[in-house]
Amino acid sequence: MTQPLFHPDEVRAQALAGFDRVGAGIYAAMPDQHREFFAALPYLFVATLDDQGWPVATLFSGPPGFLRTPDDTHLRISAPRRNDDPAQAALQSGKLVGALGLDFSNRRRNRANGVIGRTDKNRIEIEVRQSFGNCPQYIQRRELYPVAADPAPIEYLPALDAGAQALIRRADTFFVASCAHSGLAQGGMDMSHRGGKPGFIHLADNRLWIPDFRGNRYMNTLGNLLAEPRAALLFIDFDNGDILHLQGETQILWQTDIDHGVEGAERYWRFDMRSAWRFPQALPWRGRNLEYSPATLNTGVWQR
Repeated sequence: MTQPLFHPDEVRAQALAGFDRVGAGIYAAMPDQHREFFAALPYLFVATLDDQGWPVATLFSGPPGFLRTPDDTHLRISAPRRNDDPAQAALQSGKLVGALGLDFSNRRRNRANGVIGRTDKNRIEIEVRQSFGNCPQYIQRRELYPVAADPAPIEYLPALDAGAQALIRRADTFFVASCAHSGLAQGGMDMSHRGGKPGFIHLADNRLWIPDFRGNRYMNTLGNLLAEPRAALLFIDFDNGDILHLQGETQILWQTDIDHGVEGAERYWRFDMRSAWRFPQALPWRGRNLEYSPATLNTGVWQR
């Protein structure tokens, strides 16, 4: 009997969104083009669960080749870990893991989800159980250029300060980590991308309102959030290299008749922040020459 492609809450999310049939190129191993893609990347976005079962997210950077695939079911990250990064500390053998490779130069992205196999101080190996590509919609093209890394220690934020608020309000890109149905082949950890024009996220105190635009209809993230509302958001500052990490609880709003809503939104989800931390100037690269995705240009922002 053929295994279903999606876990029960992904199927439920697809039904709530009004999708009749959803097909997907989801593989149990990495195709050659995925392996070649990962090997050329200078960074990788990674998510797992902390000891309390909360999603946590991080990213690793290195010269092209720091990601290797010794075979089609293993993705190896060769990079040192930050001692003060809670997400990197949680990446231990046997833990669920989701990885997202995204090339900002051409808007291509692929995901590799599974469990962590062997680890040591400078290596993490992912045993891949799901490998699939995503459409390039809402990915902003940027030229990345190297800078000398000057990372500062982690800053725990009891509330979002002015700098964190400004980063969220001007963001055109962020990443979301979610996890559900870990006992099923279709379930587990997932790391996904969201994009829009600056102002597509509405921030009020410690609550974020996020539009959900038309995508590939897989509903990986929203299906996970239906089953397990806890999530982590990762924002990167392309200008100064800061990384901002939020943990919170979500609620999906399937109706689109929200006052002052966003053009192009098919639904919304709310994120109530529970914790936050920041790594100032952590990235060894910056972004310039921003070019919005054609799909992004067809969307709106919150009307104030």
